[in-house]
Amino acid sequence: MNTSLPKKYRLALVDDDLLLIDLLSSYLKNFDRFDIVLQASDGNSCLERLDAMPDQHPEAYIIDLKMEGMDGLTLLENIQNRYPDAHIIVVSSHYHNDTLGFMIKKGVAAFLPKGVSLTVLIEVLDEVMQRGFYLLPDQVSILRQQISHKVSPPRLGSDLLTSRERDVLIRLAQQKTAKEIADELFITTRTVEGHKNNLFAKTGAKNLVGLVLYAIQQKIIDPDNINI
Repeated sequence: MNTSLPKKYRLALVDDDLLLIDLLSSYLKNFDRFDIVLQASDGNSCLERLDAMPDQHPEAYIIDLKMEGMDGLTLLENIQNRYPDAHIIVVSSHYHNDTLGFMIKKGVAAFLPKGVSLTVLIEVLDEVMQRGFYLLPDQVSILRQQISHKVSPPRLGSDLLTSRERDVLIRLAQQKTAKEIADELFITTRTVEGHKNNLFAKTGAKNLVGLVLYAIQQKIIDPDNINI
C-alpha cells in the first residue's frame, strides 16, 4: 500500500479514555499525512469545538460508542448532518458481529473493535481516506448474512445512562410528573425534560412504555414497582 499521500488529512479523536487518545495522538504524529485538529472526551465537547472552528473541520473522525453525555451514535448523526462528506470510523469495546450491518447502514466508514493494532488502524485510515470505507477480512461474509435481515443496534447496556438519567427513568416509571421529579431531585423541570429526551435518544424508545421496558430489561427497576 502506498504510504505517501499527497496531502495532510485532518483528523478528530473522540473517546472518554484520555490515555487512549494520548497514545493514538502520539502514534499518528509519526505520519506526516495525518494532522490531528480536534481531540475530545465526549460528543458534546466535540460539537462545541467544531462550532469554534467553522473552517478546516476534520475530514475523518475516530470515535467511541459509549461515552458520558452524548454517546457515539448521537454524535455520529450530528456529524453526518453537519458534514455529510466526513468519514467516521467507530472503534469500540462494544463491537459485535451482529451489529456490523447496523453500523454500516448508519453510514460509518469502518467499524472496529477496541484493541485493534495501531498498524491496522493506520491501514484503515489510509483506505478510508482514499476509498471512503474499509472492511476487515471477516466482515464481508458477516455482512452477506446480515444485509437482508433486520439488524440490531449495539448493546451498550444500562451503564450507557448517567446516574441522573437513571434517577429520572425510575421516577418516570412511577408515573411522576416533570414537576414532581424536579422537586425530588432538586433540579428544574426543564432539566428533567432534557434528561427525558436523552433517555429516548439513548434507548431508542418511542414512548414511556418503551422506556419502562428498557428499564426492566436492564434491571434498572423492579417490575413489581411499576405504575402504568
